[in-house]
Amino acid sequence: MTSALELNRWVSEALSAIESAGDMEALKSARITHVGDKSPVALASRGLGALTSEERAAAGKLIGEAKTKIAAVIAERTSILEAERDARVLLEEVVDISLPTRRTPRGGLHPLTLLRNEICDYFIAQGYGVAEGPELEAEWLNFDALNMPPDHPARSMQDTFFIEPLESKLVLRTHTSPVQIRTMLENEPPIYVICPGRTFRADELDATHTPVFSQVEGLVVDRGITMAHLKGTLDQFARRMFGDEAITRLRPSFFPFTEPSAEVDVFFNDRWIEWGGCGMVNPRVLAACGVDTEIFSGFAFGMGLERTLMVRHDLSDMRDIVEGDIRFTQHFGVSL
Repeated sequence: MTSALELNRWVSEALSAIESAGDMEALKSARITHVGDKSPVALASRGLGALTSEERAAAGKLIGEAKTKIAAVIAERTSILEAERDARVLLEEVVDISLPTRRTPRGGLHPLTLLRNEICDYFIAQGYGVAEGPELEAEWLNFDALNMPPDHPARSMQDTFFIEPLESKLVLRTHTSPVQIRTMLENEPPIYVICPGRTFRADELDATHTPVFSQVEGLVVDRGITMAHLKGTLDQFARRMFGDEAITRLRPSFFPFTEPSAEVDVFFNDRWIEWGGCGMVNPRVLAACGVDTEIFSGFAFGMGLERTLMVRHDLSDMRDIVEGDIRFTQHFGVSL
């Protein structure tokens, strides 16, 4: 039979272990040791069946009082330790709700938009303006004013989207050159502008062609403008786009709106790459816009933004640029 002295000793040891527990894990260990299935109190409780009825009543009362006392101390210590834990969590595990979440990828501008902004910033720093115009354009501005009357063979060189009814004389612009015409009609020289924007031609979408593409064209009209000014402008532009080692060369070509005309190549990554077209503005174009060709001359150039992006980043398939796959655009960052 368990004596009162033994129970008091067990209870004393249990209370000491419980009250000295510094955290919930230590309290759990003390509870298992002093109240668990293999604790002295539990073993004494299971031994009550071997006692007589009088002994069982007396011993049961002592064991019950011991269990109640220990349980009360455990409950009190649990409450204290839980309060301490919660207070510590509030101090140590602070959540800064002002920090941005990372669950959703950040948005950003398309690489073509980033390139367009970079080009605009560059030319604005050189003193140029940025001119824009409608994508649905008058046929006269898209062709005739650029020295391409209805019977001009160059008119058939471009696969144009004509707008019905055909009598409306409207087209989806095939280049941003109509913006140059609008600028010369609305402003007196000197004129220094670039004309970025989307253009449209009836091409199939493949690795090197797309029916909707972006251009940036430049126009300068002033006194004494020569091909030397054009070449210097293109050299500086190429260095801005492709690095300080980039250089350009001009190959003779034909465009009805420039005379003389040239194709622009850029030397990049140890090879010559075709970049765009350029030339001195044809006097017929200047005269059609009311510019006195005895006083003023000018040059113009035009480059495709997709082409520039592909050369700059060594891309081989134009479809990657226009199909909107976020895995492609993420390589260019998320600048705004």
